[in-house]
Amino acid sequence: MIMRRRVAHAARALLVSSAVFFAACGGAGEGEPVRVNVPVGASFNQIADSLAAKNIIGNKLFFKIYARVKGATSSVKPGTYAFKRGTSWGTVLGDMKDGKVLTARIVIPEGWDLRGIAPRIAEATGLNADSVLAIISDPATAERFNAPGPTLEGYLYPATYTYPLGVALDTILNNMVATYRSNWTPARQARADSIGLSEREVVALASIVEKEARRREEMPTISAVYHNRLKKGYRLEADPTVQYALGEHQARLMYSHIDNVAGNPYNTYRIVGLPPGPIASPSTLGIDAALRPADVDFLFFVARADGTHVFTRTLDEHNNAKNAIRRAREAAAPTSGR
Repeated sequence: MIMRRRVAHAARALLVSSAVFFAACGGAGEGEPVRVNVPVGASFNQIADSLAAKNIIGNKLFFKIYARVKGATSSVKPGTYAFKRGTSWGTVLGDMKDGKVLTARIVIPEGWDLRGIAPRIAEATGLNADSVLAIISDPATAERFNAPGPTLEGYLYPATYTYPLGVALDTILNNMVATYRSNWTPARQARADSIGLSEREVVALASIVEKEARRREEMPTISAVYHNRLKKGYRLEADPTVQYALGEHQARLMYSHIDNVAGNPYNTYRIVGLPPGPIASPSTLGIDAALRPADVDFLFFVARADGTHVFTRTLDEHNNAKNAIRRAREAAAPTSGR
């Protein structure tokens, strides 16, 4: 009798182990990958429930037995994963033990402002873009991350970042501001001191230069124009600051647009000096141009059709340059043929 029980128990154990083995084999899976989120502190039973609910694993009991045998029940890392239905249990557990979570790649181009950056951060965090914009536009957030302010505008350094999907917003902001900080070196601070500008003023000027320059080699000359105007007490009259004040880009800036934001502190057609802060995230090239302008005495510039600029010293020269560029554009415009 005892012998028969032992044989039956052994047979059941063999049957279970065989079932687990065959279920665990699986393969690469089929269909589209399905996302599974493993929250911080989730139990392995909760993880197995999620995998079963998504049809990534079949028999949840056998999967838990397999994981226990493999010693994987306490080593799963939190994050968001993606598996196809029928993926082998070894692959599922291996990826979760190794933390092979889904990642988001955030590309921040030079010269982008917070309105453009917020949706890209939102995609990585899973937050609403408007909520992200409200947070990063709040002066309290800039203070919390020890940025020069008045907001984080200008201090989310333009670069390519990779984060786990669902990453905390603070993690991203801390990393981007830290990257900016690593580029604001003691040498750059010393140069800012020598030309009588604060860190915030340098980044503000650099952001304007970044927005104006289609050709990087022109950055120091564009910077020189603004430095010269500041020294003479002239208004900067920088179109990108008006675009920033408007809150949306206008294909062609009109005097009516300038009038519409007459009282805005970023409207450099109305205020004297630099705006309260940056209008975009400048590159190190833009920052260095702001710190080391070209040794020229230009006070004006106007853009050609190809994005380069004509630099001039007097208002008459500037008006002549604008008229010449306008005539060139009109001559190049296609005619109706009638």
